[in-house]
Amino acid sequence: MSQARAVRSSGGVATMNAIVAPKYGSSAVLRTEVMDRPEPGPGEVLVRVRAAAVCSGDVHLLTGKPYLIRLMGFGVRRPRYRVIGHDLAGDVVAVGPDVHAFRIGDEVYGAVVSGAFAEYVRVPVDTLARKPAELTFEQAAAVPDSGMTALQGLRDVGQLRAGRSVLINGASGGVGTFAIQIAKALGAQVTAVCSTRHAEAVRALGADHVIDYTTADFTAQSGRYDVLLDLVGNRSLADCRRILTPNGVFVSSAGAPGGNWLGPVSWIGKVVLADIFATQTLRPLLMRPRAADLDYLTDLAARGLLQPLIERRYPLADAAAAVAHVADGHAQGKTVILV
Repeated sequence: MSQARAVRSSGGVATMNAIVAPKYGSSAVLRTEVMDRPEPGPGEVLVRVRAAAVCSGDVHLLTGKPYLIRLMGFGVRRPRYRVIGHDLAGDVVAVGPDVHAFRIGDEVYGAVVSGAFAEYVRVPVDTLARKPAELTFEQAAAVPDSGMTALQGLRDVGQLRAGRSVLINGASGGVGTFAIQIAKALGAQVTAVCSTRHAEAVRALGADHVIDYTTADFTAQSGRYDVLLDLVGNRSLADCRRILTPNGVFVSSAGAPGGNWLGPVSWIGKVVLADIFATQTLRPLLMRPRAADLDYLTDLAARGLLQPLIERRYPLADAAAAVAHVADGHAQGKTVILV
């Protein structure tokens, strides 16, 4: 597929290229289709997508696992939203009724429930913000899901602030690379857990200390942390609590494997139940997209405190390969699709 913007006319209707999942499955089911270009509704704008980023949520919605996802309105037998993709950056080309915050030509970035892997997408204005001038479109597209997850986990749930310490388990992934920078911007001491391959990258992002999980057990360290942001879910609650201060906060944005049906739900239940009896605070993290949080991240980028780490870039026609790379589970930073 040509990488030039493709707006065709079929019977007078503008069309576009989009990456479609006609059924649940691996990245192999994805295909490129030409479809009608959407029109923005009330409270929405139409964005010409310049770049999109792959996140773990895209993989879950593509596979339909855990199966509980299908019962939550995403389609029981096949995906309700055929065009996949959450995160995007681009420019506004049309404005829906009652929208006053954005105008045609504005460069923006944000999140949608689905539809970002396409040349155009409708975006609600309450999950959209103006693109930071300091970031390219591909850098901005990398921010929304992972950046807001890291921000809400550290600032809101973990109550991290200056002078406190945080350990980030899974520091080299999409959320982890943002978490390092946000924690440093909040004035915290950061310990990053990752493999040997990613150690230099997380140091370059600002981590004060790095624990290589291939040679050391981070739960066996003598240090104690005010916040533990767990992005992997590979250790027990008892192990994690052992390295927290007496009033520390455990923030879980990943669950121990819970099978194809419930996935992390059983783990979330364990965290909530354990919190009732613990002196420490144990909380699951469920990120909610908010324009105000995007504005916060925009400010960090403007001050040079936030720089997305992008490992790989793919053209829209190779979106399946981009999704497969993220689904493999060992991607460093973010994977971006150029539209």
